[in-house]
Amino acid sequence: MSNRTKENTDLEARLGVDFGRVINGGADQPGNEDTVFLHGGIEAAMSTPGAIGVFEILPRIVERFGGRAWIVSKCGPKTQERTLRWLEHHDFYRRTGVPEGNVRFCRQRPDKAVHCRELGITHFVDDRIDVHQALRGLVPNLYLYGPQAAPAPDWVSPVATWADADEAIWP
Repeated sequence: MSNRTKENTDLEARLGVDFGRVINGGADQPGNEDTVFLHGGIEAAMSTPGAIGVFEILPRIVERFGGRAWIVSKCGPKTQERTLRWLEHHDFYRRTGVPEGNVRFCRQRPDKAVHCRELGITHFVDDRIDVHQALRGLVPNLYLYGPQAAPAPDWVSPVATWADADEAIWP
C-alpha cells in the first residue's frame, strides 16, 4: 500500500527531512553509522559528502513545497554543531532552497514528533523506522529512505534514493 496520496488537503504541505544518512551521505548499508562525520576530526566531518543526488533533487522537491521545508535531526550537542557547520560548509541553504534557520534538533528520535506537530509537517523523510513509528498518525506522508535490512511496512513509502523520493513526494 502506497503512502502517495494527497491526504489532509486542507493543510499546507510542509516537508521534514532527517540529516544523518539522508542529507549527509553517511553510511551506504543499513545499520552502519557515519563514523567519520560523528567521530572523526572536524575537517574530515566537513569533507563527508551529501547523499547521492541530494543537491540535484532536493531543490526540486523544496520548490514544490514553496520553500516550506525543515531539517529535523536527532543528535547531541557535538553533532548538532557539526551538522550546522556542515550545512554552512556545503552552502546547503542556497543550493537546496531550504530556508536558513529551518533546522530543528532533538535528543531522542521519538521527539521528532514534537517538532513535526509544531511545524505542521505533512511529509517526512527519514532512514529509521522507529522515527516513522513515532510519526505515524501525525504526519500523513512518511518516506523510509535508503537501503533497509527489512521490508517497509505498508504504512510507509520506501524511497531507496533521492531519485525515488523525487518520484514519490508531491504536495
